[in-house]
Amino acid sequence: MMAQMIRQLLQQTSYNVHIIVKDLRTDETFICERPDAVFSSASLIKVPILLAVLHHVESNNVRLEQVLTITPKDWVDFSVISEQQLQSTTIYELLVWMIITSDNTATNVLIDYIGMDALNRYFREIGLKHTKLQRKMMDFERLANGVDNVTNARDMAHIFTHIYRQDLLMPSFSALAIDILSRQRVHDSLSRYLVDDTRIAHKTGGLDAVDHDVGIVYSDSKDYLIGVFVTEVTNNQDARQLIGRISKVVYEYLVQQKGALK
Repeated sequence: MMAQMIRQLLQQTSYNVHIIVKDLRTDETFICERPDAVFSSASLIKVPILLAVLHHVESNNVRLEQVLTITPKDWVDFSVISEQQLQSTTIYELLVWMIITSDNTATNVLIDYIGMDALNRYFREIGLKHTKLQRKMMDFERLANGVDNVTNARDMAHIFTHIYRQDLLMPSFSALAIDILSRQRVHDSLSRYLVDDTRIAHKTGGLDAVDHDVGIVYSDSKDYLIGVFVTEVTNNQDARQLIGRISKVVYEYLVQQKGALK
């Protein structure tokens, strides 16, 4: 059965694995493992940042086409913004790159645009109890001093449930958030072993010791939330394969209905 097969996978790994799987149409939770333990968010923090920027745009009647300035000192690694040496671009483009390629320059420019305190205030307002932005992307000095961005599985399930329900933003911005998350270009975890061309609105996050993937899987038979968050990682490739195996088990039982839920 699904839960039993996943428990077997967990017994075979030395990593700490936090999992939430629930039916988004009925709100029934199928699996909930270590939902409250707080861990390094890595790039998962970009999901609440996405919503916070859209909320700011909506509340202040700002146009997504508004251009923000980027200085060369803003350029950091793992960034198509930096690769292009862009010195300005629109809020919309920054949001898209921040999510679909997990662009760190785009993220940092948006953090500066909204402000770290304002972002954390918004996180609390929408019910995220343990999600905190405490450093910019690629700020390894603060990370070395023990200052990191954090979240937990329950918070990520909370935010993706609201994204699915489209009840945090006006309809056009709610739809845009789902559209951007659905255009994700990093596919080495949740969708790694899925044969079907499945629509998943999701976000990955990874550092040396963590690997995460969380999002919404859309299907004709069932829309479900799945979040797999792996900590104490010593090999990122192994962690992503583990996330893929867990995701495949869930998909087969919830969408392909190959077994009974137990």
